[in-house]
Amino acid sequence: MAIVRSNDEAKANAVDMRDLARALGDIVGDGNVSTNEPMADHTTFRIGGPADIYVTPRSVDDLAAAIRLCRVSDAPYRIIGNGSDLLVADEGLRCVVFQVLDNLSAIEVEGDRVRVQAGATNAAVARAALAAGLAGFEFASGIPGTIGGAAIMNAGAYGGEFKDVAVELTCLTPEGETAKVSRDEADWSYRHSMMDAAGYVVVEAVLQLERDERAAIKARMDDLQARREEKQPLEMPSAGSTFKRPEGYFAGKLIQDSDLRGYRVGGAQVSEKHTGFVVNAGGATAADVMRLIEDVQNRVQERFGVRLEPEVRIWR
Repeated sequence: MAIVRSNDEAKANAVDMRDLARALGDIVGDGNVSTNEPMADHTTFRIGGPADIYVTPRSVDDLAAAIRLCRVSDAPYRIIGNGSDLLVADEGLRCVVFQVLDNLSAIEVEGDRVRVQAGATNAAVARAALAAGLAGFEFASGIPGTIGGAAIMNAGAYGGEFKDVAVELTCLTPEGETAKVSRDEADWSYRHSMMDAAGYVVVEAVLQLERDERAAIKARMDDLQARREEKQPLEMPSAGSTFKRPEGYFAGKLIQDSDLRGYRVGGAQVSEKHTGFVVNAGGATAADVMRLIEDVQNRVQERFGVRLEPEVRIWR
């Protein structure tokens, strides 16, 4: 099972989190720092224990300064956007969590390019592009995440990928310094980027789009939304597609053909509507989801000799 592991707990034990929270408040404002923040309130799965410190920076400068403070304090940190594609352990997170969302969500149209901060949602960017008569981002209009997450994971759907439209990124390095990353330097591939591998935080992206009639753009967006509503369990909490697409196969088809439609562990369930999704059917814990993922992996491997790799990120 793909689990994001770190030495967060050992490092956190060496840091006085109360002192760190106060120092972070000096940077971002006391009202933008909370302690023991339940991560279930910040993930689309509606699952997850508390983070030691939760910070909502007001600006890129805030975020850079806060990252530098964590660096010199040897305090572990992680970045969250809209909380999609993420499962947080029931025990919570012994680290600082920075939320890059509403406070960093500016969108500016510059001719046929769109300059957008990382906290803007894909849906908001698609709407802004539509209003400007710019095509090319329709594929992402229903992806329930942010531009930052889309850049890190090279988000894609219905034949489009983030790498198809992004031309430049502005990032923060693990040291809190600014770095520009070009399309070629980003090294995008399926659910992979250089930024992810290097621990960069994406704070802005420039998208190159194309002129088209608004009616045509809207028709494509409406068609994709209708297809999502028909096929995906949008009415239930989930982290989106649970597994990566194995080469030569479709994860959902393998799971369905393994007779796992509707399979449950506690409150976690393989969706009845789309077997590529694990949903929170009510009161699911992270342990329920992780056990279900493992059961699905084992059953599919037994039946078809294919080992499914989770797409959802698991933080513990």
